[in-house]
Amino acid sequence: MSRKSSTFERKMKNPKFRKAFEEGYKKLLFSELMIALMENDDVSIRNLAKEADIAPSVIQKLRSGEQTDIKVSNLIKIAHVFHYSVVLERGDERLVLHETKTKDLKKHLSVVSEAA
Repeated sequence: MSRKSSTFERKMKNPKFRKAFEEGYKKLLFSELMIALMENDDVSIRNLAKEADIAPSVIQKLRSGEQTDIKVSNLIKIAHVFHYSVVLERGDERLVLHETKTKDLKKHLSVVSEAA
């Protein structure tokens, strides 16, 4: 005897529903990751904002899922507060992204190549 499809399974067959669900799920993943990191390290929104040099409103919007498009520089800053690196990998090539300051204190992204 075959099992009936659940409501969720039936809805996922609809391309519009599936796309909306997948986009919402991606938003949830990043905000859940931020919440977990902040709770594990007992870091408040205000403290994370100060350590990462990002406005508290941006941290709050990312944490709540209201803002889903994160600037690479903000991602790097947040990762570094929690002692992570942002890495691009392809095959054996690894590129680590950093935010650095020039002599005139302007910030820019730099890439360091490492062996995988």
